[in-house]
Amino acid sequence: MKVHLKTLGCRLNEAELETWAQAFQKSGHAITKKAETAQLIVINSCAVTQDAARKSRQLIRRIHRDNPQAKLVVSGCYATLNQEEAGALLGVDLVVSNKDKDQLVEKTLSELNMDTMPTMATDPGETSLFTRGRQRAFIKVQDGCRYRCTFCIVTVARGEEASRAIQTVVNEINELHQQGITEAILTGVHLGGYGSDLGINLSDLIKAILAETDIPRLRLGSLEPWELPDDFFELFHNPRLMPHLHLPLQSGSDTVLRRMARRCKTEEFSAIVQQLRAKIPHFNITTDIIVGFPGETEQEWQDSFNFIKQTGFGHIHIFTYSRREGTKAANLPEQIPEDTKKQRSRQLHELANNMKLQFFKDNLGQEFPVLWEGYSIAQDDGSQQVFGYTPNYLRVSGIIEAGVSVENKTLKVKLSELGEDYIIANMSYN
Repeated sequence: MKVHLKTLGCRLNEAELETWAQAFQKSGHAITKKAETAQLIVINSCAVTQDAARKSRQLIRRIHRDNPQAKLVVSGCYATLNQEEAGALLGVDLVVSNKDKDQLVEKTLSELNMDTMPTMATDPGETSLFTRGRQRAFIKVQDGCRYRCTFCIVTVARGEEASRAIQTVVNEINELHQQGITEAILTGVHLGGYGSDLGINLSDLIKAILAETDIPRLRLGSLEPWELPDDFFELFHNPRLMPHLHLPLQSGSDTVLRRMARRCKTEEFSAIVQQLRAKIPHFNITTDIIVGFPGETEQEWQDSFNFIKQTGFGHIHIFTYSRREGTKAANLPEQIPEDTKKQRSRQLHELANNMKLQFFKDNLGQEFPVLWEGYSIAQDDGSQQVFGYTPNYLRVSGIIEAGVSVENKTLKVKLSELGEDYIIANMSYN
């Protein structure tokens, strides 16, 4: 049977697709990138915003329209929050809620009568790694969150915190490394809460991975800036732990943060950033900011803007606040007019672009080991423009000669000049 896997939303959704792909393959089924040729299609939906929920519905309808013969399974946050609605959509054969995601493959094969082993089974050692090529893989290490930020619907959809055992994670990374993966990215709904249900913490997991695997690069996904273990910052002295963190700030105003029910004040956030930058040169801090949260006054916006400017970020994901039914923030008074939100968003985008450019400039002239990807653009003279990432997550471009491949190789290069949305490197690959 050919299985097509599709996701909307976060890196955690992508990590879950990787896990399902390997489970389907170990059951003897093949993964295909072509939805139109699949006998089974699994969609991992998203509901982080009303727009994401709408896109999830549209995707389900389009997938069924394009391949009405295929069995269709829907999971993820949209399907969990709107189980009856999702199940009633045309073509949907099975809805698997987030709490049953770990059994999705088994439930699908049994409940849809697809659990007969094909004649030619796929080698269990193979993997799809369809989302990120063969360089990196997302590893889901925990799910759920015990906090309730007033704007967030994901914690409602994902439920209570549950962590995977250290040895299970270590074994998965070792298996992926044997298959050619060079970089593992740890993901979770509340990654910093890893181990809260097991009596351990995130540092314990990272130490075990660094000690019990040979994966060259270990990277952390989005990490809330609180509850970081005391020895967390020391871990970055190991060059295999990449010097980049995505720390969602959400606002640079303490009064707005209080209305958001965030657990990190701006002073505490600054202390984290300063510690990281003091220990590791060119450490890259990226973040999320919500513009126009209910009640955000002009003074709060200026306070937030000034704090963001003072902190400096390598990149900012900017979200214009929109009401999400089921969250506390949806019922807060003083919703901000759309024109005001758009004006503030434009202002922050301009600042974010300037800060990103400055961080690029700060790294010019430095030498970094770059992990090169398979994606390339052919040049008129037969050479190839290739792309990769530095340890601190700067996108780098270089030119290689025709017939040369640097895919999945880590090569040290010097960052020489600015490109459009990347830094150009002097290549040396002999």
